[in-house]
Amino acid sequence: MYSIPISDPRIRELITWYLRTLQKAIDIIWENIEWRYRFPRIERRKRRQVVIIPSKFKVPELPKSRSFKRKLRDELLLDCPYAKHWVDAVIRTAYSIIESWRKRYLRGRARKVKPRVKKRFARCKITLMKIDYKAKTIRITLKPGEYLVISWRAMWYEYRVEGWRVGEVILKDDRILIPFKSTRIIEVRDVVAWDSNELSLDGFSPRIGFIRVDLKPLQSMKITYERKKRIAQSKDLKDIYEKYVVRERNRERDFINKLTSGLTRLFPNTTHVFENLEKEDLIRRKKTPRNRRKRNARTPWKIIHKKISEKAIIAKVPPKDTSRNCPRCGYVAKTRVGRVFKCPRCGFELDRQKLASINIYLKYSKMRGFPHSNDLEEAVKGELWVGVTPSGRSPVIWIPMKRDPEGSEAKERGLDIKLYQAQ
Repeated sequence: MYSIPISDPRIRELITWYLRTLQKAIDIIWENIEWRYRFPRIERRKRRQVVIIPSKFKVPELPKSRSFKRKLRDELLLDCPYAKHWVDAVIRTAYSIIESWRKRYLRGRARKVKPRVKKRFARCKITLMKIDYKAKTIRITLKPGEYLVISWRAMWYEYRVEGWRVGEVILKDDRILIPFKSTRIIEVRDVVAWDSNELSLDGFSPRIGFIRVDLKPLQSMKITYERKKRIAQSKDLKDIYEKYVVRERNRERDFINKLTSGLTRLFPNTTHVFENLEKEDLIRRKKTPRNRRKRNARTPWKIIHKKISEKAIIAKVPPKDTSRNCPRCGYVAKTRVGRVFKCPRCGFELDRQKLASINIYLKYSKMRGFPHSNDLEEAVKGELWVGVTPSGRSPVIWIPMKRDPEGSEAKERGLDIKLYQAQ
């Protein structure tokens, strides 16, 4: 998504009407929500009873009948000075906001409170746009016979989005956000399974072996700003505290952007597999000690996963027993004590973080044990160390070690890579 700066009073008027109408649509949908009871349910799985729904609670059911949507549209059209399709855009955005609230409510992340629209924006339907890819212009219909024409010609990203398709634009007071979608077909040639840890991302690929992405610079930066914010908060310096909050967020975003750019360049045409982590479970008071909760809350796993999904294909697998399951014989250890996993049945021994990446890969491929054991035994001997410098314009791959690792040097797309045999 790229932005084009614009200064037009008609856009501010449109956004003001859009937000007022959007809140009205949300109010009407909220008033017509039906609350139905969902009763406890227990199922029997693998010779034991499993609680699917623990207790009785009310579930919101949104009104989605055609008659209701027709009445809602007719009511919103009474105060619409713009094209009718803008009302359709309002209704679709209102349902999207209510659906998002419903999902968070059922997961216990939102209260029974009606959503309120605070940010100023207006989402434009594709039916309100006429796109000329040769002239690189977009004509947006405001009112019947009244249009707004914008162009991305001569913009810095003009050649980057050459041949891409335009999605639904978003109008802001001072700019217009244009989402572009690539039509290039990606041929997946490799799979990398990632275990998300506090100080690193540990990956595994049968073609490369183990991959270790160092996250220590990100953790050091966040610890430093936590200390600065704590000092500013103790001295009641609100402006200084907010300044540090903005700086920390910008530096974190900059680091993650460089990290994802480096990984997608280093592993092109690759599917990245992650664990489907629920951070709320990792920072819950009853399950996790206080120090561990703070460390888990400090690592932005979901933001990293989301950024990689914007540039590559990702998949997610359940995180259960990934660091306790032996990939050779299938034995599941009772505890996760110690950094090294040693199978009491077959004697398989490996670092737990590397073990988790192998199990994530096996879960994704729906296999048990080592597929093509000869190839896999050769793959686990090599290890690729990857890091990102927090400074510099472009992503830089570096070796986070005091000495040069053993092995040969290689270069791929301008990124320095060094392989070494795992000790």
